[in-house]
Amino acid sequence: MTTLLFLPGDGTDWRWLRFADGMATGEGEGVPEIADAVIAVAPAEDVTLHWAELPSRSPAQAAAAARILVAEASAEPVGDLHVAVGEPDSGPGGRAVAVVSAGRMRDWLVQLAAIGVDPDAIVPASLLLPEPEQGFVRAAIAGRGLVRGASSGFADEPGFTELVTGGVALVDLDDEAREAGLIAATARPPLDLRQGAFARRRRFAIDWALVRRLVVLAGIALLLTLAVDVMRIVRLNLSADRAEMQADALARTGLPRGETVTDAGRQLDERLSRLRGPGRGFSESAAAVFAVIQAQQGAELTAMTFEPNGDLHIGLATQSEAGPTDVKRALEAAGLTVSASTFTASNGRVTGEMTVGAR
Repeated sequence: MTTLLFLPGDGTDWRWLRFADGMATGEGEGVPEIADAVIAVAPAEDVTLHWAELPSRSPAQAAAAARILVAEASAEPVGDLHVAVGEPDSGPGGRAVAVVSAGRMRDWLVQLAAIGVDPDAIVPASLLLPEPEQGFVRAAIAGRGLVRGASSGFADEPGFTELVTGGVALVDLDDEAREAGLIAATARPPLDLRQGAFARRRRFAIDWALVRRLVVLAGIALLLTLAVDVMRIVRLNLSADRAEMQADALARTGLPRGETVTDAGRQLDERLSRLRGPGRGFSESAAAVFAVIQAQQGAELTAMTFEPNGDLHIGLATQSEAGPTDVKRALEAAGLTVSASTFTASNGRVTGEMTVGAR
């Protein structure tokens, strides 16, 4: 359902026509009950129409070219005018260009807002008439006389009409032709004054159905992410249990046959300690001492005793007074603790004892 709402003019009040399913369904005076689409109709006497060849590549280019043409043809400053451009196929003479005072446009929108209407479009009244192939047609719509030519449109006023038509006879439209023109203009307005600064603002509407779908999808994505994390944790736990079982089985192979197994790892450490001795064990401690003494020129190992507590007592002989100190520093650098006795010099040799242990 679409309502044509005629803006008040000089000495006139609101008028309206309503269409639905391609036919007129009602008309009246005053402000109707607004429903569905509303197209406001601007009084023909307040809108000047021109036709011109304009670029069809973009509305912005067409509007810019139209403003240049209007500036050349109008006595008023173009900054005080609102210029709107019609559809590319709006007439054989080119595209329709409507010129109206910017102040008048603001007044109309204020009047419409006062009655709670934000029209889908504002159409010049004379463009509601069907475009004639030649000459001029005339009809009264909502109590207002209108004239339309192939490249003109204006209010029907005595004296002015004859001047514009140049004496060409007017064709009066019958009710059927007039209604057909109204239905066509309602379905596709040939020119909408709501352009540029007066364009209708798009209202942002929340698509709650889409919001719900997005929330559901986000929930599913979150659940999938959590499921992946849970599966990763389970897999890591299973891998850790399997590795622990393998390590336990390997540790059991190093224990004496028939030994009761309670903690294979701890029991294996105990057996290893018994086999190698306390501390770092005899083999590792002795190997470190041999390596250090072998590297020191003139140093000689004269005795070695491995104590139950893991300490290694060694007898050492060197050729110089600094020899024992060098050996002690080298053993400490190898990660051992060293305590030395008093070294004495005799027969060109410096001898004494050291106790080497694990750090």
